[in-house]
Amino acid sequence: MSPTTIGMFAHVDAGKTTFAEQLLYHTQSIRERGRVDHQDATLDSHDIERARGITVFADQAVMSYKESTYYLIDTPGHVDFSPEMERAVQVMDAAILIVSAVEGVQGHTETVWQLLHKHRIPTFFFINKTDRTGADVDRVIGEIRMHLTEDVCMLTGHFADGEVGEPLMESMAERDESLLDTFIAGNVDQAFWLRTLQEKIRGHQLFPCASGSALQDIGVTEFLDQLHQLTITDYERQAPFGGRVYKIRHDRSGVRLTYIKALSGTLKVRDELCYTNGDDQVCEKVTRLLMVNGSKSHPVDQATAGDLFAVTGLSAAEAGQGLGSCTDKLAYEMVPTLTSKVIFAESLNAKDVLKAFQILNAEDPSLNVIWEETLQEIHIHVMGLIQLEVLQQLAGERFQFDIAFGSPEILYKETIGSTVIGYGHFEPLKHYAEVHLRLEPGERGSGITFTSECHVNELSTGNQNLIRTHLYERDHHGLLTGMAVTDIRVTLLKGAAHNEHTHGGDFREAAFRALRQGLEKAENILLEPYYDFKIKVEADDMGRVLSDIQRAYGQFDPPQTTTTHAVITGRVPVANFMNYSTELASFTHGRGHLHLVFGGYDRCHNEQEVIERKGYRKDADPLYSSSSIFCAKGHGYTVAWDEAEAKMHLL
Repeated sequence: MSPTTIGMFAHVDAGKTTFAEQLLYHTQSIRERGRVDHQDATLDSHDIERARGITVFADQAVMSYKESTYYLIDTPGHVDFSPEMERAVQVMDAAILIVSAVEGVQGHTETVWQLLHKHRIPTFFFINKTDRTGADVDRVIGEIRMHLTEDVCMLTGHFADGEVGEPLMESMAERDESLLDTFIAGNVDQAFWLRTLQEKIRGHQLFPCASGSALQDIGVTEFLDQLHQLTITDYERQAPFGGRVYKIRHDRSGVRLTYIKALSGTLKVRDELCYTNGDDQVCEKVTRLLMVNGSKSHPVDQATAGDLFAVTGLSAAEAGQGLGSCTDKLAYEMVPTLTSKVIFAESLNAKDVLKAFQILNAEDPSLNVIWEETLQEIHIHVMGLIQLEVLQQLAGERFQFDIAFGSPEILYKETIGSTVIGYGHFEPLKHYAEVHLRLEPGERGSGITFTSECHVNELSTGNQNLIRTHLYERDHHGLLTGMAVTDIRVTLLKGAAHNEHTHGGDFREAAFRALRQGLEKAENILLEPYYDFKIKVEADDMGRVLSDIQRAYGQFDPPQTTTTHAVITGRVPVANFMNYSTELASFTHGRGHLHLVFGGYDRCHNEQEVIERKGYRKDADPLYSSSSIFCAKGHGYTVAWDEAEAKMHLL
């Protein structure tokens, strides 16, 4: 049987790490159980995690149970570290979602569930903290059915030692007509029902649930046995090697460790691994193979399908990257909506600080570290304030840099609302390139897309690909606030080179100028990030919530109401709802339930106010020019954007 990768998920403080410690202890992977409050939990191996009592990094451990190997990944429970959680999800065979028997389904529980549901990860619920005052398993089951899935089924009392109880048979039969006939006929063949239960769980049709107390070690061993009997993995070991990168780390010496899930075949030390980096195919040799268990690791000669391991030797593979026979690269949805400036003393070399943040960026690509050359500033994208505090601590511990951050600001973007053609010409002495681009509004969330209608007889395929590469190599500043442009369809219409005078970088200059010249003529639109929200409150609080949403320039669907509660869904600007959880908790006395998830970008509700506050001067941005450069009498001269079209050689 192939190894099985199990992910641990929960809203913060639901007892996830304590539960993981119990699993490791009962599989004899650790001798003593650690505790979060004692700062000695195995999977919270980083000083930051132990000091804060929260999981920040997706760490892994190996455990054996009844001759089967399990890889356990403990994921962050705080929303600020959702990208770290999302990167780990896509290499999991099954998930354990811990829900507190007291607090029930909370905001982050829904975020986790939606992610697991989207990627069709077989999910086991464990209702924890049943020993606490206020615990109510039946109420929490009701909340899971209401907010997450109706297809949850209780294992406690209905499944043990491979025996499927009648209530479980009934749950399966309710969802399948052929099974209903079998059930009514009185077929109680346990092997048949066990196999069916396994298939329903694997097929994402049924979600088993158990309950107990991780702290008191109640129900944990029974759950472990149920997990063992009900998870199925089947990896092809005889096929060529294929794998997926799910994490990048650096060891104490600064050596880059690429964490991989083997999806097929076998990988050995000194084998060559190929992957795509941008438009290039990269092939590199694996110099070391490491099996990682908590904070410890040991070298091995090979890894096979189903294994989780780390390698050295890969210099540029990123999280989500397919390796070997697995050729695709995954995209991620947990997108930061805030940006912040890195503040550091003048005595520090800015390039050294930048290098440190580029290492952190390799480990967490959602940081999107940007060096603003003109301002000599480093800017990063973040999920929230807790993440900034952790980054500050990391910079001090790992790089000995005393840094701080500016107040996080909303990460705006820009787009266009009209179709235009942009022209760019770059011809200082002994250089030559001309580019014509059509810019059209794209769908929300589509980013920058590129196509070509330019014939290869006019411009070679190589030069057309060069223009494409240059357009994708960096973000392009919009004209309203200098924020990145997005959701634009770019089409190459025409281009020209010179046999002798076109050099590297000429098409870069011409393409950038064409894009910018097009923006000058377009209707420019400012975009801001939005939350999709779901709010559950007592009926008496509904009016206040609806009023708050309207005041925040949000929209809501008709509320779903019962005699006691109301559930409100809708969409609202992040800028106006970032701190609403605190406000909701205050006036509902902690009984309000708020779930926020990034809902993409849309038109900014206070565009003019933001433009004035940003104070961006489009003509004072030296790296982003909309003018063109032509040559006359042996000298290059600049032509303003609104006069350049008349001088283009291809018109």
